Amino acid sequence: MAPPGCKRALEADSSPQMTVFCDLDGPIVDVSDRYYATYQQGLADTQTAFLARGCSLNLQVLTKQQFWQMKQNRVVDTEIAKISGLKGEEIHVFLGCVSRIVNLPDLLHLDRIQPGVQWAIGLLHSRGVRLILVTLRPRNQAIQLLQNYGLARLFTCICGTQMADAAYHNYTALKTELLAGVAEEFESSLGNAWMIGDTEADILAGQALGIPTIAVTCGIRSRHQLQLHQPSFILSDLIIAVHHLLGSAPQL
Repeated sequence: MAPPGCKRALEADSSPQMTVFCDLDGPIVDVSDRYYATYQQGLADTQTAFLARGCSLNLQVLTKQQFWQMKQNRVVDTEIAKISGLKGEEIHVFLGCVSRIVNLPDLLHLDRIQPGVQWAIGLLHSRGVRLILVTLRPRNQAIQLLQNYGLARLFTCICGTQMADAAYHNYTALKTELLAGVAEEFESSLGNAWMIGDTEADILAGQALGIPTIAVTCGIRSRHQLQLHQPSFILSDLIIAVHHLLGSAPQL
């Protein structure tokens, strides 16, 4: 029986020479526009709430580049709120707004697939690599997004959560639990396995199970932050990672 949140492919899955566990946000999907829009909307909603109380806020809205650089360097939302001019109760209201709206349909449409991902995933599939998605996003969201780009059928398993904001908060323990569950399902035929992700949660989950990890810098963590957790390799994106795994590019 497949672990909760895992959708097994309908076709028979012969034992491959390689299994690749891959995160969704970062390696496959660029979420930077959605996260920045969430930040902007969170500030606007916070200001509206306090204006209703007769209080005017002195907001200092970050540019997208400033905001994303902070996220990549693990600056917490509380600190981002302070830098944006919020204080005290204003910060708590802002954090509540962000958690509430980050996964709403009005913002999800801002997600974009990373350049070259369809080609990279198609190449892995054509080489007989078993592809397993392990994401903290709600499973139905992940399936729908991959179907929109014609990619869902290429994955043997799509494993996600039922928590709307788990991906945004990047819960390491939950990612480890999900990866452990799906790895156990395929334990007898894992073969040469790899984990590809863009955060400490992906690296630590792979390391906890003894699976070598490839961290990509096209997501929500900087190279410096990724280096702190000592993944097996740090590469720029999924295309380079695929070339590396298939032995058609030098180690970077």
